[in-house]
Amino acid sequence: MTQDEVLDEFRAAGALLTGHFILTSGRRSPVFLQKMFVFQDPARTERLCKALAVKLKEAFGRIDVVVSPAVGGIVPGYETARHLGARAIFVERENGKFALRRGFEIGPEDRVLVIEDIITTGLSLRETVEALRVHPGHLVGAACLIDRSGGKADLGGVPRVALASLVIPDYAADDLPPELAALPAIKPGSRGLAA
Repeated sequence: MTQDEVLDEFRAAGALLTGHFILTSGRRSPVFLQKMFVFQDPARTERLCKALAVKLKEAFGRIDVVVSPAVGGIVPGYETARHLGARAIFVERENGKFALRRGFEIGPEDRVLVIEDIITTGLSLRETVEALRVHPGHLVGAACLIDRSGGKADLGGVPRVALASLVIPDYAADDLPPELAALPAIKPGSRGLAA
């Protein structure tokens, strides 16, 4: 699947939004990728994750365990793991930090891959990598559907594979270009929502 085909899937799902968005990091952007519009369609999700699995097999070979950050990474992690013939597990917050819970385990011989939905700053992925460093197994790399940092986000020192890699601008809230500052700001993401 080409980068244009990946973006066409997001466009067709109504998931490639333009406006003035407050990102999870607090930074502002004229583009937001509303991946849940993609993930509500199992066939579309399967096409994207199957294409990602093909790239991952070429890059890393055998994968035994796919680990994703909860909540946003669970759907693409599970679906990509299905196409890799791997187990799908996830980390979730415990005392403010990501950890494996629910009895999930990684064996010493397991080849482990972290899968995220969208990478912007790489924070969730870095936190997942850090959580996995205390477990056995061999962490081979990280992957995402779209890397909106254009490959620049720090992923904690692991190699990355992205189905699509873009450079989407983002700005500090106090340093907006005039055309973005003129639009009302919207915070569409899930982090920080009230319980």
